[in-house]
Amino acid sequence: MNQRSLVILGLLMSQSQHGYQINEFIERNLNNITDMKKPTAYATLDKLSRKGYIDERLEQEGNRPPRKVYTINEKGTAYFYELLLQNLSAPESIHFQGDIGLMFIDHLPLEQSIAALHVRLQNSQKLLDQLKKMPEHEEGIGVNLAMKHKWQMLQTEIQFLKQTIADLQDQ
Repeated sequence: MNQRSLVILGLLMSQSQHGYQINEFIERNLNNITDMKKPTAYATLDKLSRKGYIDERLEQEGNRPPRKVYTINEKGTAYFYELLLQNLSAPESIHFQGDIGLMFIDHLPLEQSIAALHVRLQNSQKLLDQLKKMPEHEEGIGVNLAMKHKWQMLQTEIQFLKQTIADLQDQ
């Protein structure tokens, strides 16, 4: 829950928001950084509220049904900084889903393995191209740093795939 809490609390650091706003922002802007889904975001909001890190209030606009607005409180701010420092100082424990396929690549004919890796290489390059087209975030450096990290990881993946394909073709 720590990374999820960090995302939610971080979003609430800038302003109070209702759940729909938080989910829309995550879906629209953070889908390359987190795989958090709406049910998880709402469950995390509920947990943070129960633990006293955020406050809730009901807001009514016109004929719309009332909705909960979440605000980070002093205890939540302290917890946010604790999580942020932990996250920034912790080494990454990376689990690439594609490594599972690499572990069992010996069970495929070499030509099929190479063809599959070529598709993976093309898709990785497309993703990198899409990410590079995204405009820079103009407020603060954090979002840009996260995107730069993602780009560099994809560039490394692309280099690895090119080298792996070349090595397999030499066999």
